[in-house]
Amino acid sequence: MDLDADAATSQTDIVLSNVCERLMQLGSDLAVTPHLASDFEWKSDSELVFTLRDDVTFHDGSPMTADDVVWSMQRHMADGASEADEFVNVTGVSKTAENEVTFAMAQPDAIFVKALAGDAGVVLNPRAVAAQGDDYGTTAGSDACSGPFVLDEWRSGSQVTLKKAPDYWDADRAALTEELIFRWGSDDVIINSLLTGDADGTYLENLASATRLVGDEDIKVAQGEDTRVWSLMATERGGLTDPRLRQALSLAIDREGLNQAAFSGLGRPWNEPVGSGAWGYERDAFEAANAALEFSPITRDEAHLDKARELVAEVGPTEEIVVASDGDSIRSALAEAVVAAADEIGLEASIIRIPTAQYGDYYSDASVRQKADLFSDDYFVSKFDPVGFYKNGASDSSVQWLLDDPEFDQLVQDARAAVDDTERSELAIDLAARWGTAMPWISTTASPNTVAYSAEVTGIPAAGNFRYYPWAAGLGAAEE
Repeated sequence: MDLDADAATSQTDIVLSNVCERLMQLGSDLAVTPHLASDFEWKSDSELVFTLRDDVTFHDGSPMTADDVVWSMQRHMADGASEADEFVNVTGVSKTAENEVTFAMAQPDAIFVKALAGDAGVVLNPRAVAAQGDDYGTTAGSDACSGPFVLDEWRSGSQVTLKKAPDYWDADRAALTEELIFRWGSDDVIINSLLTGDADGTYLENLASATRLVGDEDIKVAQGEDTRVWSLMATERGGLTDPRLRQALSLAIDREGLNQAAFSGLGRPWNEPVGSGAWGYERDAFEAANAALEFSPITRDEAHLDKARELVAEVGPTEEIVVASDGDSIRSALAEAVVAAADEIGLEASIIRIPTAQYGDYYSDASVRQKADLFSDDYFVSKFDPVGFYKNGASDSSVQWLLDDPEFDQLVQDARAAVDDTERSELAIDLAARWGTAMPWISTTASPNTVAYSAEVTGIPAAGNFRYYPWAAGLGAAEE
């Protein structure tokens, strides 16, 4: 686990967000505002200029400079870096004044600005990185950041301990808690730790596990908006390469029943591959467009089943659909929902068990995808904007293998270039409609961000933005 953004995931970001800071920051309303930068401006279609704060200091006491920001951005955009894909429209970055950094752009890119509130925007101290040498990013190293907490101890595979930064540059937002310990474990271990009082709180990825906590007077469970959605990813293997069969399955899946079976009712039956947490602007327009999606009913009725059967008859005889599961309770329920839906509309479907250690390889290994027509996964984006997801529908995407449409590709570029929110929302709605018809993924359930915590603790945010701002700085003991 690299605590300084070079290999961040949903788990490491829980820690990273409290240690390292970004040029932009995602707020509690899921809107993006300047943070280490004090302002930004599109000077032209090819110049994006950031004015930097002049009061930021790193944990070693040295001030953040424009040179540090340039170095950090060049590190993130280097070939092979985990955030390099966010810089697709960036042709260069340079210091253009004492507290100013300018990105040279191939085109305007509204999504790039939002990405700078995620891991692409983390600013590192190059002097601290150089001083640590090969220890940097390992258990023997330390952090190189500016956030309200500093890395105190990292026991690989066990726990990470953070301490309150003694001289955090933003005194009004200094941490209220002196020490923060993160431990990892299975769902059962995590839930038992909460019930016994050995842990004060947790963000839950497995919603079903929260059912053991609901009703316990000593524990609170809260949910907030997020972009995370469980979907079935169709492969290039067999009959589901015909979009009509994907549409038919989507029409037939009982999303409300699946929510009960897989998520104990704590999820949200859903019809898009990105959650409503992405609707940080033009929300009314997005809600209306979502309700109009034709092939993904939130509530299934007999008319949807009839339409699905018509599509199946139109396609004619096809081979059995194979859906993959690794035995996980959620993936098993998703697979069973596919089999049940297929049976109702005249298709045959079966489940294949793939070991958990190999399951995720379907993203990168075509031979694994040849084992099944559908794989399931939960997917979230760090850009709280629908375009931040729908760019995954481009022909060169590495996470979908069936949508290959030059018009869609152009729309992605046009949407990224639309810095006006209203214009971008119209393009995003067009992208969502095209995705919803081509349906490379069959989306089933939005997974609200879910946090469980001791009633003695306050200041825990419920929304999914916790991954991208120092959420733990506000943690405190509940007042009597």
